[in-house]
Amino acid sequence: MTDPIRWGILGAANFARQHMGPAIHAARGAELAALATATPAKADGFREFAPGLKLHDSYDALLLDPGIDAVYIPLPNHLHVEWTKKALAAGKAVLCEKPMAMVETDFDDLIAARDAAGVLAAEAFMIVHHPQWHLVRRLLVEGAIGRLMHVDGMFCYNNPDPANIRNKAETGGGGLRDIGVYTFGSARFVTGAEPDRLTALLRVENGVDTVARVSAEFPEFSYSCVVSTRMFPNQRMSFHGDAGRITVTTPFNANVFGEARVEVETAGMAVTTHRFPGVNHYVLQVEAFGRTMRDGAPYACPLEFSRGTQRMIDMALAAEG
Repeated sequence: MTDPIRWGILGAANFARQHMGPAIHAARGAELAALATATPAKADGFREFAPGLKLHDSYDALLLDPGIDAVYIPLPNHLHVEWTKKALAAGKAVLCEKPMAMVETDFDDLIAARDAAGVLAAEAFMIVHHPQWHLVRRLLVEGAIGRLMHVDGMFCYNNPDPANIRNKAETGGGGLRDIGVYTFGSARFVTGAEPDRLTALLRVENGVDTVARVSAEFPEFSYSCVVSTRMFPNQRMSFHGDAGRITVTTPFNANVFGEARVEVETAGMAVTTHRFPGVNHYVLQVEAFGRTMRDGAPYACPLEFSRGTQRMIDMALAAEG
């Protein structure tokens, strides 16, 4: 029997406690073995589902633990590159929360560090492990809606708290970095295409974008999206062809925002609905990461893919107006 991959988490972030920690615990071939936090009480929520969890009082101590094979990094955005590189230097495989970097050029250093260490490193872009996105990609390739003409999307939530790290420039906040990664990355993933031109109109508060309206031209189709951290929660992605339309109703937070569904509308207003009840893309992400670590299986979101999404984010932030 193959031993499970033993995971450690750098920091007791709420998201790690609520989503990724339980996903690691539930994933086949994985074990949540250690947590690094200077506040022992923060480990209590993790020990509810992983009672044997080992506690380290610093990130460095966890990275020195020979019993840890891989680390998950849910730290504030501006710390991702630093601690990914430190983890790789310690020989640990790394799954780091998005956005993994602040600018595209950061990925050059991360790719070099990954290659030098000879271990897997990837951004935690969980949606590409959900079967609904593989279905959308297959439908587009098969021509289910004819020639793709336009893609549009929306991802919004309302978080006006000035103390939240997503609203602080110094911690890498802003809507495009936090959730624009999804509206951009999902379109890139299913089409395999990159934008030629991009324009953006941004509303900025305290140095971070809170509303972004983005338009882009890809080689074969146009693109538009709205991303906001100041609007009522909403998410949707649509792919319009000359013979039909594909709508992903819960593209990014399956089981939280709602049931994952892919609706395919074709001639005569015929609609086919594909449902994915209960699919946990966080668990699938951990299992896919483990297959790549063990067997070298292709990974859906290598650093090279994430660099392309960061390039699009950089273009939007530079194209204001």
